[in-house]
Amino acid sequence: MKYGMNLLLWTGDDTEERMLPVYDSLAAMGFDGVELTLFAGDPDDYDSLGRHLDSLGLERTCVVVRNAEDDPISPDPAIRRKAVAALKHAVDCTQAAGSSLLAGPLYAAIGEFSGVPPTEDEWNRSADVLREVAAYAADRQITLALEFLNRFEIYLLNDAAETHRMALEVGAPNLGVHYDTFHANIEEKDPAAAIAGCADRLYHVHISENDRSTPGRGQVRWRETFDALHRVGYDGWLTVEAFGGAIPELAAATKIWRPMFESEEQLARDGLAFMKAEWTARTQD
Repeated sequence: MKYGMNLLLWTGDDTEERMLPVYDSLAAMGFDGVELTLFAGDPDDYDSLGRHLDSLGLERTCVVVRNAEDDPISPDPAIRRKAVAALKHAVDCTQAAGSSLLAGPLYAAIGEFSGVPPTEDEWNRSADVLREVAAYAADRQITLALEFLNRFEIYLLNDAAETHRMALEVGAPNLGVHYDTFHANIEEKDPAAAIAGCADRLYHVHISENDRSTPGRGQVRWRETFDALHRVGYDGWLTVEAFGGAIPELAAATKIWRPMFESEEQLARDGLAFMKAEWTARTQD
């Protein structure tokens, strides 16, 4: 098992010089790696950052989102071509950063709704985009993990079963499921069954509390979740994802209206301790 920390608690630009002390701190805490957001920068920027993180002993995973201008399910072929180009660029940045995993809601734009359930055409458009990008990623030894989001943020994939079905339909071995406990807490009636149902394609896990704050201090069904991950033999990344007020536009998007923790460092330290304690308790049984 590897333990990671998503960087959106601090920044939307991982390459900022002000992040260097944060990386030092996360390495000193004992994290195995950090999750780069790829919201800014080019492959050269991430190559430089990757070399710096190597010097600290921090591995990398990467995550990215799609927006209206490059929506994979758009009926406009030009917008779908932009989606393919943007996702291939994210793959290039992932490779340059020295990472082998690109995760997130790669399949549709966040916050864009039609007012009705997803159509078969939208599903097929997304699958076609993902199929092309997965082939490109495979040539670069990059794994893709699709993060299902709750119904208030996206409408194409809202649970593990739908996401697993999409992965199987795309048919690329390097494309699988990204399970996030925050979204699952809203959408999954039985987290253990959800994890078991996608276990053969479970490629990434976000450890995220129901209020987006410190993991282990809220209402996520942690016992069932960690039991299930252990039962299915998951041995990838457990990555803390939390949000605060450091990025105003992200705080607005994630609806963070009040202080949720003492400090970013406290959240990271306590989140890491929580994950390690939960996993150790199961591996020692």
